[in-house]
Amino acid sequence: MTELRTLAAEAAAAEGGTRPLVALIGADQAPLLARPYFAGGEPGPIAAALAQVPELLEVAMPFLGAVLGPSAVGLRTKEMVILRTSARASCRYCIDSHTVVARDAGLSLTEVRALRGELDATAVFVDAGDRAVIGWCDALVGTGPVAAEAKATLLASFADHEVVELTLLATTTLLLNRFCTSLDLPSSPEVVDRLAAEGLR
Repeated sequence: MTELRTLAAEAAAAEGGTRPLVALIGADQAPLLARPYFAGGEPGPIAAALAQVPELLEVAMPFLGAVLGPSAVGLRTKEMVILRTSARASCRYCIDSHTVVARDAGLSLTEVRALRGELDATAVFVDAGDRAVIGWCDALVGTGPVAAEAKATLLASFADHEVVELTLLATTTLLLNRFCTSLDLPSSPEVVDRLAAEGLR
């Protein structure tokens, strides 16, 4: 266990961060129930942390795959939701990871900066659907009831099944934001290098 903590601390120090709160399980230490998630190599910090409790890993990963994976809502819109929600929740790990995925999904540097809160999103996004998604994410990150205006704006651009999916995506992202932030999960060196190359870190 000490060796794993040391490796995690070294990886975090290399990216200028703190070490993870818990040991991130490697393929060679993966419990029997967790081994399928390591079959293709290291599965990333979320799965490596969840491997501490393989019974949770077994149910969490398929759920996350279904929510975050391909669906009726396009990849560009999904990444808008994930990145905006993560930025509003101040989750460094998710902002880093999904900045890269958002760029790969076709979002411009300007759009990514706006979703991250570095630019005025209403000035950058002119499409009513895009603005509705951003407003919905902003409303969901808050507390208490969601404002009627945010609901009406979203319903004006999206069908009911899309509203359900967008809401589950944003709220699942919030769950992951708190999980990753509280455990101080490190961004991968590849992600850090990519962000630096694009001037996003």
